[in-house]
Amino acid sequence: MLERYAYLNAGAVGPISHATHGALIDAEREELEHGRASWPYLIGMIEARSHLRDAVAAEVGVDADRMSLTTSTSEGCRIVLAGLELGPEDEVVTTDGEHFGLLGPVHASGARVRVAEVLGRPAGEALDAILAEIGPQTKLVAVSHVLWVNGHVLPVHDLKDAIAVPLLVDGAQSVGAIPVEASAIDFYTVSGQKWLCGPAPTGGLYVKDPERLRVVMPSYFSQERHEPDGSFEPRGGAARFDPGWIPVPYLAALLAALGGAPEWRFERSREVAEHCRDRLVGAGYDVVTEAGHSNLVSWRWEGDTMAAARVLGEQGVLIRDLPGTGLLRASCGYWTSDEDIDRLLESMAGVS
Repeated sequence: MLERYAYLNAGAVGPISHATHGALIDAEREELEHGRASWPYLIGMIEARSHLRDAVAAEVGVDADRMSLTTSTSEGCRIVLAGLELGPEDEVVTTDGEHFGLLGPVHASGARVRVAEVLGRPAGEALDAILAEIGPQTKLVAVSHVLWVNGHVLPVHDLKDAIAVPLLVDGAQSVGAIPVEASAIDFYTVSGQKWLCGPAPTGGLYVKDPERLRVVMPSYFSQERHEPDGSFEPRGGAARFDPGWIPVPYLAALLAALGGAPEWRFERSREVAEHCRDRLVGAGYDVVTEAGHSNLVSWRWEGDTMAAARVLGEQGVLIRDLPGTGLLRASCGYWTSDEDIDRLLESMAGVS
């Protein structure tokens, strides 16, 4: 696939490697030939979940017993917002640069929402803008580590040090794209299908103190034991928040993807993202992403962004239009070549 396309859209879904695809196919073949109900199969499923929990936890620098296996960052956000049981007298602080995967659960929580305006100001002013919205009724601050709109990295550790309430960080655009150390954060979500280049739907949720978050969406995997009336003893650690069955082929594929990521990925990704930004600026485009941030590079487009992304896709250049913003976005990974950036610039020059 990478031989045919300039794949610049891992911010939506990352490319699948041959090894990752092979692990998925092998696991599906095992199910086809031996079924999904044997005792060895079930033991293998439990072991696969355990190995994947270890691997996802290691990716963000946390203990495995604090990691829940989910299907997406959005699901992780829902688990946290529901478990906090907020009410109309409570407030949640977020920003104007968030994805609906976070904003939807924030709104549905029933709490009042205060929105810090960060998109229209320099990245260095984002922290103060967020802190200015925090008040005595604030019960949670919920922000992305990397803003999906412009790729700016929010200083989540400085934010955590400055506040006395829990912090939920949406890691959709950070995990696998930039180095992440999440142990000091209260809640941190992980996407498996974006920068980790695994299958959808996969992901994780780090919970620093599982005992302090109520299990309000229990699954069979949530309980150690239960009574006929449905009351149950939660499993230890963050496994109590596991939302349910994740197909074994997906477990195997994400584990393969994590194991196949090169050690130099962050350095190369940063290098090629800066190259992409420099080329766009040099070509006269209005780039809204400041230098030195993440793998996402966004720029203004005077015409129809959806039409432009579609035309580029037909030419083998896969990028993302950001609805309602007038922006196009390129996602630069360690697999991105300088030739991919050349194709992007050449293709855009021919789009009216």
